Amino acid sequence: MERKAQQRAILVGTLCQLGLVLLSHFFIWVEIHVFEFGGMMISATVAYLYAQEIGTGYGRMALGGAVIGAVCALMGIALAVTLHDKPPVLLLAGTLVTAVTGMFGGLFGQMSHNWMALEGRRKKN
Repeated sequence: MERKAQQRAILVGTLCQLGLVLLSHFFIWVEIHVFEFGGMMISATVAYLYAQEIGTGYGRMALGGAVIGAVCALMGIALAVTLHDKPPVLLLAGTLVTAVTGMFGGLFGQMSHNWMALEGRRKKN
């Protein structure tokens, strides 16, 4: 179950990252105002949703979120470098930054999972 959820999160995140890169390629406003923050937000959000669904512990969700965030952003950054919109050094720097944001997304997703489980227990009592 966890592997499928991780693959699904990577797929959705990658599609969103590629969409962001294509939008920023054709619209300069998106490149200037959205590209960096948007890429980090996509990585954090898909990691959050993954961890919220799975919720197997803070350590595992932090690691899983970091992997998800880095992999999906790496695909988007690779396309941006291929289109000559971004320098190749961004492959390393951007991937590391999105791994960190994915890690935090995983941590907050685990926290949300725990809160939802707690609320479920309260409703039963």
